Amino acid sequence: MSHYALAQLNVAYLLEPLESPALKDFVDNLDRINALAESSLGFVWRLQTDEGDATAIRPFGEDCIVNLSVWQDVDSLHSYVFRSAHIEIMRRRKEWFSRVRDATVVLWWVPHGHLPSVSEAKARLEQLRDMGPTPDAFTFKRSFPPPDADNADTQAFDDTCPAY
Repeated sequence: MSHYALAQLNVAYLLEPLESPALKDFVDNLDRINALAESSLGFVWRLQTDEGDATAIRPFGEDCIVNLSVWQDVDSLHSYVFRSAHIEIMRRRKEWFSRVRDATVVLWWVPHGHLPSVSEAKARLEQLRDMGPTPDAFTFKRSFPPPDADNADTQAFDDTCPAY
């Protein structure tokens, strides 16, 4: 068993403020989708404020919300993102969020017990944007095994968002 867990950051650029009627369905589903994540196999931790989500944390600017979490492994996160009720929300992304050319999701390995900071996550996303996938900052499309894995082969998933 690995001594590492998988951290992930996902950023989304809002088309309108969270309080707007256009984002009501998104906001109304936050608690349900966050609870689904927390009950999913392989879930470890997620960034949240006292309100139970991370929508008030805006390291990329006022029009960008973040989701930062830790999972047991890539397969667990991939199953949650693409094979659970979470996919219903992903299919509606274009209703709520701008499409951007830069990477909006980054994955990286952290030692078990380490909870990544927002600044650490931001640096990993910037690294991915600057250098492409590496063992230090990668994507579902080209993921890397934990540093202590016997097999150093990369893994590939189709990470195409069904909303685009």
